[in-house]
Amino acid sequence: MDNPLQLTLVNFKKDSYITVEGKPDADRFYIVRQGKVRISKEAEVVEEEGGNVMGPGDFFGVVSTMAGHSHIETAQALTDVTLISVQKEQYSLLIEKNSPVAMKIIMQFSRKMRYLDEALTRISLKNTADNDASHLFAVAEHYLRQSQYNHAFYAYYQYLKYCPNGRNVALAREHMEKIRPYAKAVYLEQRTDDFNRFYPKDTMIFSEGQPGQELYIIQKGSVQITKIVDNNEVLLAVLKQGDIFGEMALLEDKPRSASAIAHEDAYLLAVNKENFERMVTTQTQIVTRLTQLLSERIWFIYKQLGNTQMTDPLGRLYDSLSIQLERNHVPFNSNGAYTFEFGPKELINMVGLSVADGAVVIRQLLENSRVKVIENKLTVDIQDIMKQTEYYRKMQKIKRAQRETHEAAVSNR
Repeated sequence: MDNPLQLTLVNFKKDSYITVEGKPDADRFYIVRQGKVRISKEAEVVEEEGGNVMGPGDFFGVVSTMAGHSHIETAQALTDVTLISVQKEQYSLLIEKNSPVAMKIIMQFSRKMRYLDEALTRISLKNTADNDASHLFAVAEHYLRQSQYNHAFYAYYQYLKYCPNGRNVALAREHMEKIRPYAKAVYLEQRTDDFNRFYPKDTMIFSEGQPGQELYIIQKGSVQITKIVDNNEVLLAVLKQGDIFGEMALLEDKPRSASAIAHEDAYLLAVNKENFERMVTTQTQIVTRLTQLLSERIWFIYKQLGNTQMTDPLGRLYDSLSIQLERNHVPFNSNGAYTFEFGPKELINMVGLSVADGAVVIRQLLENSRVKVIENKLTVDIQDIMKQTEYYRKMQKIKRAQRETHEAAVSNR
């Protein structure tokens, strides 16, 4: 039976607010049909690529809606506008009827992800190396020092493949030969017709700095996403069955920004660019999942960027914990405790503090009797985290207003 897509047209007068930053439970997004809409954020951390003014054919509100979180931006009508309203549950049918819309959203999201990720790296991970193919040697050397020979061998192999005339070629070959008997790297050369892959536990799927031509869908098992920062391996995520990763390299022909490693035995479906474009028109459920995934990541990076603007380190920790609560869809009005899947060390990495500064602030955090570390995992009182976060965010607004008033007074002298 045909299921017709019935979209609603809505009109807003000039200067009307369409969405408001921070409002919970976004349930629809908009495509501009006529007029212009301005997108703004309370604290503009980075200038938006492509600008903040939306015109006919542009869309806004997709990130918060598809991620199922609070609005990350305010939308205000610059002129009288007519918008197409799309509810979250209508998305699959929308892209089934109009696959170019899906490609436009996914490609824009991919560019935005790359742009925001680079901005966050500049601000909070200042010592991260550039991710070109020569970086593969540094990755291999790091894992060699850690006696993680599977990862080291894989990264050395890719370095020799993509940098055959690199300055460390001889050393890479020498180190490879020494660890060859102990290394179990797989899929060193990826065949384009080999879509179903099995990666044993602790084998590398791809390395940061490696050119990428595929995205992956986890059929069974789990995968950890890591990045080497200041000679330390930082765990960014653990992905499970149904999750998609590696999409940015495929969509934008850019080097991998992080490494993917089998956390346990992992069965993956590899999708190359040609198959992906075909998938958009035939596998709407996978495309919907990819849109949700990108939305979740973009929402999270926006929140992280906002966190970097907080000047009080303890406030940043509370803010980061509240972001993680919302990311995990924990209702803010819940009573009782919540246990995160990370401990103090990971929390310090999340906010980009040094080890020394982080140790001081963690001690301050743990002076709060409602924050505990149990088996190296942080356990918090949900209501207390929201109360503390609200206080520090309010103080940050006051500081920002005072700074802006001072700067305005100086410029008028």
